[in-house]
Amino acid sequence: MGRRMFPPVLMCIVGARPNFMKIAPIATELQKHKDALRLSLVHTGQHYDEAMKGAFFNQLGIPQPDVDLEVGSGSHAVQTAQIMLRFEPVLDTVKPFAVLVVGDVNSTIACSLVAVKKNIPIIHIEAGLRSYDRQMPEEVNRVLTDQISELLFTTERSAKLNLLREGIGEAKIHFVGNVMIDSLLNHLKQAVPYQTTLRNSTGALPQCVLPNGYGVLTLHRPSNVDDPVVLERLLGVVSSVSRKLPILFPIHPRTRKMIEQTRLGNLVKQPAILSIPPVSYFEMLGLMKSAKLVLTDSGGVQEETTALGIPCITLRENTERPITVEEGTNTVVGSDPETILSCVDDILQTGGKAGKVPEYWDGKAASRIIKIVQETILSH
Repeated sequence: MGRRMFPPVLMCIVGARPNFMKIAPIATELQKHKDALRLSLVHTGQHYDEAMKGAFFNQLGIPQPDVDLEVGSGSHAVQTAQIMLRFEPVLDTVKPFAVLVVGDVNSTIACSLVAVKKNIPIIHIEAGLRSYDRQMPEEVNRVLTDQISELLFTTERSAKLNLLREGIGEAKIHFVGNVMIDSLLNHLKQAVPYQTTLRNSTGALPQCVLPNGYGVLTLHRPSNVDDPVVLERLLGVVSSVSRKLPILFPIHPRTRKMIEQTRLGNLVKQPAILSIPPVSYFEMLGLMKSAKLVLTDSGGVQEETTALGIPCITLRENTERPITVEEGTNTVVGSDPETILSCVDDILQTGGKAGKVPEYWDGKAASRIIKIVQETILSH
């Protein structure tokens, strides 16, 4: 009998919550090409919560990881170093033809650095996004990962210009659309109604959200929650917003910890602010799709609200996703209370930006990506 030939292995990396939504459509697409490509999934454990991890993998139909590095939390240096140390032997054992990374978390740059030093091509999904704020650790991760990647897949056309300015060869850059939106469109029918989420979280459906709708708040970036002055200012303005519109607030563990440490809990213990534990992806989709507006410092939420047509107020001084402002429903307001309240008033009076769904945010980004991978790296 002849020796059996196995398909070449594409190693995909997940490390933090947003990565799951980006890898899910890639894993689904690879399953369609399993005779030509084999998926090896590595979970670094950068954000580790067994219950939440299980919910994401099950809901999104992601296969269980082949390897879990179980890195856990730590400083940026410690976390990046631990991922590199634990990832290298996995790479030596599996010997993939390429390593595919998504986004801008520590797992992205750590695994890319290990791979490139072993001459294994890196494929970066969501390349070229820039806030031009080097105080954001994610910005550093983005820039460095792009510099060492062989294939760079962009979600919006302006990202290509950023990459060209940084000396990336044009042949490496491919505009394919947004895999986050692939996930959203694939699973929108499974979104949990907000009433169900609230009953599950509180045991009842609070009357404050029934008559005239509600807003959603997400808050987790260090620049917003680690500085007590900024955190107090933001929670204070959210308290003011809640007198105009009830606010549903799934509290990130980091944010809850900082609220407790800074003794600012009274600012969220308002009649029309409903603080609930972190929610699953399907629950968050349900909260967003029925909201009047969303206040956030999350990059992914800026994209998801644009795709859903829901007005978004970004509580940051900048965004690496300018298309959500130029074409979508997003407005960047920083942390100034008057600016935030003025934006909320405008949305409540006029309905906010109409916006439009950006080019190629059509649910087919993953199929474009795998086609290009086959035509480029695999064909050589």
